[in-house]
Amino acid sequence: MQAWILDESPGSYRLGSIARPTVGRDDVLVRVVASALNHMDLWVTRGLPKPPLPHIPGCDVTGFVEEVGSDVTTVTVGDEVVINPGVSPIDDVVRWGNDSPMAPGFMIFGEHCHGGHATYAVAPSRNVRPRPAGRSWHECAAYPLAYLTAYRMLRRARAQAGDTVLVVGVGSGVSSAALAIARHMGCQVVATSRSEAKRAEALAMGAVAAHDSADARWPVEADVVIESVGPATWEQSVRSLRPGGRLVVCGGTSGPEVELNLPRLFYKQFEIIGSTMGSYQEFDAVTALMAQGLPVHIDRVYRLEEYVDALARLEQGDQLGKIVLDHGE
Repeated sequence: MQAWILDESPGSYRLGSIARPTVGRDDVLVRVVASALNHMDLWVTRGLPKPPLPHIPGCDVTGFVEEVGSDVTTVTVGDEVVINPGVSPIDDVVRWGNDSPMAPGFMIFGEHCHGGHATYAVAPSRNVRPRPAGRSWHECAAYPLAYLTAYRMLRRARAQAGDTVLVVGVGSGVSSAALAIARHMGCQVVATSRSEAKRAEALAMGAVAAHDSADARWPVEADVVIESVGPATWEQSVRSLRPGGRLVVCGGTSGPEVELNLPRLFYKQFEIIGSTMGSYQEFDAVTALMAQGLPVHIDRVYRLEEYVDALARLEQGDQLGKIVLDHGE
């Protein structure tokens, strides 16, 4: 089959041929119709983290079931499906439940195992779900990782209707998803971006205000701050919390280390919450929201062969929403 392959990490991708995945007893083989980019596509090329090699990237996958293992009863050949990118062993799911992403066996599809920027992708049957009705193939590729991550962030931050939610650095898939989900929950969303065009787009997507990320202070007092940028915006993000507010962070695109003013933390009684991906229950909840019409913002669609161009757009930070690869029928 054709795939984008990483032979070394650090390294760069090449388009080439590789053996079709082997289907285990509880596995599902998917013929990929569309996949989507994430920052993970970039990080594995830098050895941060270093995946098993050779590696096929692509955390977000949707397509047709091509083959099923002998123990699979949940889907059949020809079904239209989407893959949940958060993979947990069954024992971890039983023991940890809705917190299975915290368990030591947790894996991310397209990081710890081969992903979906290829003709075929294989996943455990528990990670394969019918794709939400009424949504395009591109939308089904765009939502899994970003919307799962944003949903869990908002849940862990205990966001509720009427809260003010600050989404920092709108433009990424996660930040765009957080804006859409928070609005669906009845929150007032404020966004930030260094780009005037992205601030205008955030307002069009339903934010009540949008501020320049480069400003020293943002005129907002937030119940919840959604952070994925890191040191470039950390000080402004913390200062934007109301007393007792919660800052939830899922990444650091500007770097891995921040400074924290401890007196401010305990006097203001802030909560700093880490969050990664989501559970099987949370993925099902997000997929149900998609079937109900939750907005998905797609930045641009490229052909699979144009992956290098798509990756350059992601690395430059020009996107607003998800970058999708169309594999063709």
